[in-house]
Amino acid sequence: MKTEGKNTIFICCFTLIILKIMPNFNLFKTILDCKLFERAAILFIFTANKVNYGLINTKMNITTKYLGLELKNPIIIGASNLVTDIKMLQSLEEAGAAAIVYKSLFEEQINLENLQMQEDMDEYANRNAEMISIFPQDIYEAGPDEFLMHFKEARKAISIPLIASLNAVFDDTWYEWAKKLEDAGADALELNFYNNPREFDMEGRAIIREELDVIAGVKKTVNIPVSVKLSAFYTNPLYVFKEMDKKGVDGLVLFNRLFQPDININSEKMNYPYNLSSGQDNRLPLRYAGMLFGQLNCDVCANTGIFNAEDVIKMILAGADTVQVVSTLYKHGPQQIQKILEDMEIWMANKQYDSLSEFRGKLSMKNVKDPFAYRRAQYVDILMRSAEIFKQYPIL
Repeated sequence: MKTEGKNTIFICCFTLIILKIMPNFNLFKTILDCKLFERAAILFIFTANKVNYGLINTKMNITTKYLGLELKNPIIIGASNLVTDIKMLQSLEEAGAAAIVYKSLFEEQINLENLQMQEDMDEYANRNAEMISIFPQDIYEAGPDEFLMHFKEARKAISIPLIASLNAVFDDTWYEWAKKLEDAGADALELNFYNNPREFDMEGRAIIREELDVIAGVKKTVNIPVSVKLSAFYTNPLYVFKEMDKKGVDGLVLFNRLFQPDININSEKMNYPYNLSSGQDNRLPLRYAGMLFGQLNCDVCANTGIFNAEDVIKMILAGADTVQVVSTLYKHGPQQIQKILEDMEIWMANKQYDSLSEFRGKLSMKNVKDPFAYRRAQYVDILMRSAEIFKQYPIL
């Protein structure tokens, strides 16, 4: 039900309950005077509904679809070390996570294990004229079986979708391990396109061509949905996203958080800090989620700098189908998921939204009333009004 008088009904019910249960409640008038009454009423009705008092049905439909998967809400746990622990996986599911992306498998892991295996085989090779090798040749390509074993254990431990993440370099590795991860029980596959250019002679178009070829090859290799996790460092990201969509990718994850080295000036050595994202980091995925809404066939998942319900709501208003969270879990623990979901439902009740689809993309480039909101004119306008804007942030 969605009517103009919905909030009025909430407030009237709340008023009657307060007057009947607590007629001498001294703070009642204070709440009204502070203009907090409407929020208090909605919070009360929402809470009452959660504990099954059944006063008014305010249960929101926060289900969504991503990569063809039916998700109970838009909160996906991004790939990190957190998800390698079975107990943590189960805690994340219990807290309300809709899906989990397992920690990425990297090309370096595969090559390192193959190298170690080759050294073991060479140690015993040619000790006897008839002993060319004591190992069967098919073992050589065994790869990181331990990773697959842990992945299978994770798949059995939870009931929500488990998405595999793969970061490879060579075509054969992409295709071989995409298939192995599918066989291990992955519900979908996330291609982690972490490309850190270090060759001066490689053109940007060559990198894009390689990534498009990988998408096409993986899509032919597996039968599960395929998404790509990308950086924003393309000359024209929108063109790249469109071309990937043409190749049949099922989803885009915006954006990959690239880890960069630092320098310790005391030891004069390279340092590799593990930096969590901050709330300001979500501006870039917010912008691109808003520009992509209604323009592509694939789904969009916003990633980086998403800490609370407000961040999630912003992404959905811009047009994202789902979000991925990691840093907020490191800072606040799995219980943060439940808080995000509850705060989302309170906001939706206050705004009279019954489902995510009612406000998804409402402030996208396609639907926003301001035609310049996502264009260069916005940048120029901010510069022209910089004095006015920076009055809000005085320099001490």
